[in-house]
Amino acid sequence: MTKDRLPALRAAQHGEDSDPDAAYVAINMEDNSRFMSDFFAHIDSLRTNIDKISELVEEVKRLHSTILAAPQADDRTKEELEEKMADIKKIANDVRLKLKKLEQEQEQEQSQPLTNKTQAQLRIEKSQLFVLTQQFRDVMNNYNQVQLGYRQKCKERIQRQLEITGRSVTEGEVEEMLESGNPAVFTQGIMVETAQAKQSLADIEARHGDIMKLEKSIRELHDMFIDMAALVQTQGEMIDRIEYNVVQSENFVKAASTDTKKAVKFQSAARRKKILLILCLIITVLDGLVLKDSD
Repeated sequence: MTKDRLPALRAAQHGEDSDPDAAYVAINMEDNSRFMSDFFAHIDSLRTNIDKISELVEEVKRLHSTILAAPQADDRTKEELEEKMADIKKIANDVRLKLKKLEQEQEQEQSQPLTNKTQAQLRIEKSQLFVLTQQFRDVMNNYNQVQLGYRQKCKERIQRQLEITGRSVTEGEVEEMLESGNPAVFTQGIMVETAQAKQSLADIEARHGDIMKLEKSIRELHDMFIDMAALVQTQGEMIDRIEYNVVQSENFVKAASTDTKKAVKFQSAARRKKILLILCLIITVLDGLVLKDSD
């Protein structure tokens, strides 16, 4: 909805009748304030979602510990784990898309010759977005490490259960079995005559299923990390460009100030020379009059 600017124009007109630019200045300051307010509202919303992901990751870690500690994982616990992972995926994708959108908007503003925002405002926004993107990357990296840690513990659990059934395998062999994607590879040749063997077999199949689900999540995280790495690099380059423009502006202002001082100095020197010339002319005229009178 378009904002009514009439009150701002009237206020500027009554308050600064002698200044024709007062209304424009009032509106421009109002626009800048609104832009910054909207930007920080987006930043706060994204930060809240990143904090939510961090909380969910802690919940996932707790559920991992519960599942690994149980002889046989409860179905409800596994369902809760899947729900937490689905929530993380949904929120993370939303954050990633919004970060990219903000980055694209800032890229466009930076490339425009005329913008309502100052270089200082662009630098503040870009720095805020850069820090937030790094925080998001760190949280997702932590989640990835949690997933990899759980995968490793599931592998160790499978290896132990296979040893209980009398089948000794190395970690490399377990990895090859996982890559096959077929749980029967783990259980072929295992005698299930005892209750313990049956429990071990069930646990092996359950851990295999857990790892298969993890593989998909880890692949998705890998793709997200590549996207985030590219985004962080792009933002870093843009911050460098903004910093360069700020430095160039400062150098221009300093150079202009120096040139102004030189101009004032030259003007003062020229004025002094002019005065001295006039004095010389006056003295010459007076000398001429004195000589004439003496004749």
